[in-house]
Amino acid sequence: MSTTEKFFEHIEKGYTTKGDYITMGAGMFNGEAVTNAFVKVPLKTLNRHGLIAGATGTGKTKTLQVIAENLSEKGIPVLLMDLKGDLSGIAQPSPGHPKIDERHGKIGLPFEAKGFPVEILSLSEQDGVRLRATVSEFGPVLLSRILDLSVTQEGIVAVVFKYCDDNKLPLLDLKDFKKVLQYATGDGKKEFQEAYGRISTSSTGTILRKIIELEQQGADLFFGEKSFEVDDLVRIDENGRGYINIIRLTDIQDRPKLFSTFMLSLLAEIYATFPEQGDSDRPELILFIDEAHLIFKEASKALLDQIESIVKLIRSKGIGLYFVTQNPTDVPDDVLAQLGLKVQHALRAFTAKDRKAIKLTAENYPDSEFYDTKEVLTSLGIGEALISALDEKGRPTPLAATLLRAPMSRMDVLTDAELKEALGKSKLIKKYNDEIDRESAYEILNEKIEKAEKEAEKEKEREQKRKTSSRRSSSSRRSTRMNPVVKVLTSATFIRGVLGVLKKVIR
Repeated sequence: MSTTEKFFEHIEKGYTTKGDYITMGAGMFNGEAVTNAFVKVPLKTLNRHGLIAGATGTGKTKTLQVIAENLSEKGIPVLLMDLKGDLSGIAQPSPGHPKIDERHGKIGLPFEAKGFPVEILSLSEQDGVRLRATVSEFGPVLLSRILDLSVTQEGIVAVVFKYCDDNKLPLLDLKDFKKVLQYATGDGKKEFQEAYGRISTSSTGTILRKIIELEQQGADLFFGEKSFEVDDLVRIDENGRGYINIIRLTDIQDRPKLFSTFMLSLLAEIYATFPEQGDSDRPELILFIDEAHLIFKEASKALLDQIESIVKLIRSKGIGLYFVTQNPTDVPDDVLAQLGLKVQHALRAFTAKDRKAIKLTAENYPDSEFYDTKEVLTSLGIGEALISALDEKGRPTPLAATLLRAPMSRMDVLTDAELKEALGKSKLIKKYNDEIDRESAYEILNEKIEKAEKEAEKEKEREQKRKTSSRRSSSSRRSTRMNPVVKVLTSATFIRGVLGVLKKVIR
């Protein structure tokens, strides 16, 4: 038996599955694809999370596209973070190309061009279904993590939420939260102090400054109503295909705080909403986080702990998280250890630091008798990757350098006319794009403060009237008081004495 035949048997045995699966491509030996040596990933283990990594221009986005298409085809909804703006083309079929046909001939798979059901979502003012969440839904713990607050400041945030719950004050957007903070150390200082203890003005000042920083990154657009319901991410079209939800993030690449805020809120809401799925045969939803280093690079220790905790727990809800980044070292070790599927495109060794990163990356993969992993990592071409997955029993599959299949949809953006057409078909735009600003903490506290000020003004007027009335009464008493001389001259004793004298004179 030749070495190539041994390799074929090695791949076939390692990637045989009893349940349903998606095909990534064909295994490569000595730099050439071995036809029909299919590298397959079981649907059963796709909720064990994954990583797509590689240098710029090696095909990470196309790999993401391939996985998303095949999941949709299997009836599994997908959520994509589109930071570069080149994923919307999934809605249109591929125009095809001779090189695509040649690639699929080597793999042993027929190529079929298809478009997929797409929903365009937006965090900002870009066209698309608006994604929002209220401050109350975000909660005191996540808000404190995002703002990177101290323990004392976290306590103040918790008190603010408790006060709003106790007094039925809806916290919908950031202006509501800022208003309550200002009220706590201003007009409502006495009320807060009696119920919850003294609140430091320096601490509330720090929290306010951090909220303003968050607002400057566009978070005021994210916080508010109507809140997005995560159940709308798991829709299936009339043909039984899962919707591919694409969040357009091209205008927030330089606003990592907003990106982290949204991601953490979304994951927490999904975890709280979705039921426990246990050991299911297929995932409920798969999320792809492109440019994942944006989450981890700016994250505080507290925020990282929160993300790591969610990554570990959310798998039981049937949710798979896939991080797309240039280098595996961009992802914290505790998160990396949770990732079952690894698709590693080529890495480039231009510096000593690059060579060190390649060595560390190679150590993340199983040993193989057919490859020198470090050498393969630097020699892979565009659309080729090292793949290691988990089989149906949760064991790592053999390491396979893989010639990846081409996307069935267009590898480009939608034109303005196509985008307009896609948005026109959306049922969610009508549901979420009307902004609601109902009465909440901001309006209620303003009304309360205004009422208190009017009452204080009335009390001041009443006090003024009392003082004026008192002065008049005092003046009146003084004016009616009899002069002492007049009093003597008009007294009965004095008059009788005068009359007595007169009588004597007359006699």
